[in-house]
Amino acid sequence: MPFSAIKNHLTPRQPLGIIGLVWLAVLASLILVSVATGSAQIAIDDVFGALLRAAGLSDPADSGPLDRIIVDLRLPRTVTAVMVGAGLGVVGCLLQTATRNDLADPFLFGLSSGAAAGAVFVITVTGDRLGIWTLPLAAFVGGMISALVVLGLVRRLGNQGPEKLVLAGLAVSFLFAAITNYLIFSGDQRAAHSVLFWTLGGLGTARWENVPIVLLGVSVVVIFAILKRRDLDALLAGDLTASSLGVDPNRLRKEVFLVSAFGTAIFVSVTGVIGFVGLMVPHLARALCGTLHSKVTILSAMFGAALLTGSDIVARILLIPQEIPIGIVTSSIGALFVFALLLKRT
Repeated sequence: MPFSAIKNHLTPRQPLGIIGLVWLAVLASLILVSVATGSAQIAIDDVFGALLRAAGLSDPADSGPLDRIIVDLRLPRTVTAVMVGAGLGVVGCLLQTATRNDLADPFLFGLSSGAAAGAVFVITVTGDRLGIWTLPLAAFVGGMISALVVLGLVRRLGNQGPEKLVLAGLAVSFLFAAITNYLIFSGDQRAAHSVLFWTLGGLGTARWENVPIVLLGVSVVVIFAILKRRDLDALLAGDLTASSLGVDPNRLRKEVFLVSAFGTAIFVSVTGVIGFVGLMVPHLARALCGTLHSKVTILSAMFGAALLTGSDIVARILLIPQEIPIGIVTSSIGALFVFALLLKRT
């Protein structure tokens, strides 16, 4: 089957330009609301003024303490939410394509569990031996170790099809979840609150120092998805068709898994474990633009950014002045989404 036939079969449902413009407007609005929202509400006019002064487009002499709150605290948090949401959305898209499993996301393959185990080990056992970078580094290492274990297990089994990858991922996910629970139970109980908040995800520790790290993760994931868009489209038609078009399905799955593991480990190392974004977003994107990866990758990034930014707003205002873990919000939305998905197919 030539690639043109596959492309015609996967024709997008709606023009990307119209959808993209609408969601850019939605995302821009959410960004402004996010910067303005917190324990102290800030007027949108003040947000605009602070951003203009930070960009050098207005008189810096008018800056004050409010500008520092906006630029140094809230803006990096919002930027991090946008990038992590975009990255998780694309990771979910890649994993669902590679495994042909509509419920695939970083949780399913132990990537988040491995990163969580590394972070909890630092919180409950070792402490910050390497300074502020100890926890992010441990989470990143844990995520990559879990990915390598999954790939090693699949290779050992000899069959590298998508069903083996899913089963290996589930096994590793349960293994690292057990390790995490053991560390929580046997470690310093005074750190239990920090562990709970971190394992449910949060953006309270986002700083400008972390932004380049997150940017690296989302850049690698998005660039990979764009460069491999034709191979991923071919994989949707089945392994035999992909092979006839010169695509090695097993090699592509390994590449997808390693890139997804790299991105997920970075995201989790900064924000903690945030679930269901990678599961929901690709479904919404495909429902609007079809399954061609040149379209669905862009929309998955935009939808993920909007979803996580909006969820962070809800997490901050639901129990003011207390902030709840963002994972509670995304998991609640995700549960409703899965219910709707199941009812639609019955």
